[in-house]
Amino acid sequence: MTIKRPASPFWRFCYENGLLLVVSLLVLLTLTGQFFTGWHDYNDELKEMGLAQLSAGQYFTSGHFLEATFENWESEFLQMGLYVVLTVWLRQKGSSESKKLYEDEDVDAEPDPNKPNAPGPVRQGGWVLTIYKSSLSIALFALFFGCVWLHAKGGAEVYTIEQAHEGKAPVSTLQYLGTSRFWFESFQNWQSEFLSIVSIVGLSIFLRQQGSPESKPVDAEHAETGK
Repeated sequence: MTIKRPASPFWRFCYENGLLLVVSLLVLLTLTGQFFTGWHDYNDELKEMGLAQLSAGQYFTSGHFLEATFENWESEFLQMGLYVVLTVWLRQKGSSESKKLYEDEDVDAEPDPNKPNAPGPVRQGGWVLTIYKSSLSIALFALFFGCVWLHAKGGAEVYTIEQAHEGKAPVSTLQYLGTSRFWFESFQNWQSEFLSIVSIVGLSIFLRQQGSPESKPVDAEHAETGK
């Protein structure tokens, strides 16, 4: 089926970028919900400890908001980074999320610098191209490690406030990285992300979603592998 191209530049932009626009809006909406509910929840905790409550502006830069946000983001970037790398070499028979078992794939071909509209790094070649070949996984793991640090930084601030309330010594970001609390927070998120990979890889073997590029065609046999 051929879809008619929208005549309006605005609607053409919305149509051509609809997936990213809608998901970005969902991120903003849920992050806003997290902010306001977290603000009230944390102020309740501070009140119970007899400490001053935070304004909305203060909460935005607080360790509580920092920790809650980046604790979740780190697991997302870890999931995507590992998934991108693992799918280079590993296969799953029957899954739409896997490359084909024994056939060559376009993504395995060496980049052609003479291809029309090829990205700049492809045309340039050399070390720039070498980095560009792995730029997606590099970016995802860089974001992961950045989020780990921000998670620890925010967590250390919250932990220090709790320690001070109990008359105990404060902790630095590096010290918080060594606590069981930090790793508990991390592992509970990481395992849920790995479970989501298991779910989409395994369920796509037998189940279908018509119209989705993440699914095989509805009439495809279960053993068919790849999109």
